[in-house]
Amino acid sequence: MNFRRTKAMARKEFLHIIRDSRSLTMALIVPMLMLLLFSYALSLDVDKIPTIMYDQDASPQSREVAARFAGSPYFEVIEYAHSYKEVEAAIDRGRAIVGVVFPPDFSHHLRASKPTSVQILLDGSDSNTGSIALSYAESVISGYSMEVAKRVPRVEGRIRVWYNTDLKSRNFIIPGLVAVILMIIAALLTSLTIAREWENGTMEQLLSTPLRPVEIVLGKLAAFFLLGTVDSIISIVCAVFLFDVPLRGNILFLAVTTAVFLIGVLTWGLFISSISGTQLMAYQIGLMSSFLPGFLLSGFIYAIENMPLPIQIITRLVPARYFVTILKAIFLKGVGPEVLWSEVLLLVVYAVAVAALATKKLKKKVA
Repeated sequence: MNFRRTKAMARKEFLHIIRDSRSLTMALIVPMLMLLLFSYALSLDVDKIPTIMYDQDASPQSREVAARFAGSPYFEVIEYAHSYKEVEAAIDRGRAIVGVVFPPDFSHHLRASKPTSVQILLDGSDSNTGSIALSYAESVISGYSMEVAKRVPRVEGRIRVWYNTDLKSRNFIIPGLVAVILMIIAALLTSLTIAREWENGTMEQLLSTPLRPVEIVLGKLAAFFLLGTVDSIISIVCAVFLFDVPLRGNILFLAVTTAVFLIGVLTWGLFISSISGTQLMAYQIGLMSSFLPGFLLSGFIYAIENMPLPIQIITRLVPARYFVTILKAIFLKGVGPEVLWSEVLLLVVYAVAVAALATKKLKKKVA
C-alpha cells in the first residue's frame, strides 16, 4: 500500500463531496433535523394522563381525593362526568385513559371507619401506559388512605435515583438516537460512492491507475470519515447544549469510541456499494441494513433482554447495539474503558472484519 496514492484518492473523494451539494446537505443537515424531530416527538415519559372523574358522593372527602388527582403532575382531569355512560364514552373515544369513580357511600363509610373503595377504570389498549397509570393512581389513593387512617409507617423509604436524577426519557433517548443517526447517515453516504463510480464509468479510469483496491477503500473511507466526524460533533453538541443531556464521561474516550464506530459503519457502506450494481440498489440495501436494525435491534428503544432469544442473537451483529450501550454509559453514568472494554473490542472487530470484506469484494470486481 502506498500512502501517497491513498492520500490522492482521499483528496479526490473529498473534492467530490464538496462539489456534490446534495450529498453534503444530506450529511450535515439531515442529522440535525432527525435529532430535533425524534427528540421532541419521541418520549417515553408517562405524564398528564387524560383522566375523567365521576363523583357520585359529592362530599368534601371525595372532592379532596379528586383534587389530589388534579394536582398530580401525572394526571390531567379533562372532565367531570355525571354518569357511567359519559365515562365509558370518553374512554372509548380515546379522550381519556383513566376514569375515577367514587361510590355514593364513599364519605359515609369513611366517617364510620368502614372500608370503602374508589373505582379506577383504565384503557388497557396500551398496556405499558395503562400499567404505569394504574401505579400512579394507586399511589394517590394509598397516600390519602394513610392520612385518613393516621398511621405512620415504621419504615420510611428514601429514594435516590442514580444517573438520570430527573427521570427524563429524553436523557435516555438522545444518546441512543445519536448512535442510530450516525449509523444511518454513514451507511447511506458510503453505500453510493463505489456504485456511482461504476454507473458514471469513472471506476474503469481509477482501475487503470496504479491504485490498489485497499488504497481505494482507505481513500474513500478517509474522506467520508472526516464528514462523519463533523456529523458526530454536531450531534453531540446538540445533545449537550440544546437538550441538556448530561455528559459525565471522558470526552477523549467518547471521541475514540465514536471514531471506531464510524469506521465500522462507513466500511459497511463501502461493502454494500461494492456488491451493488446500481446506486438505487445500494441505497435500498443501505437503508434496510442501517435504519431498521438501528431502530429495532440496537436497544435504542426496545430492551434487548425482552426480545426472543433468536432475535437477541441477531442483535449481536448490529454495531449500533454496542455503540448505544457505550453512549448511554458515557453520557449518563460517566464510566470508561474499564467497564466498556468488551463493547469497544467488538466494535473494533466489526470494523476490521467489514473493511476486509469490502477490500476483498473490490479485488474480485477488479479481477
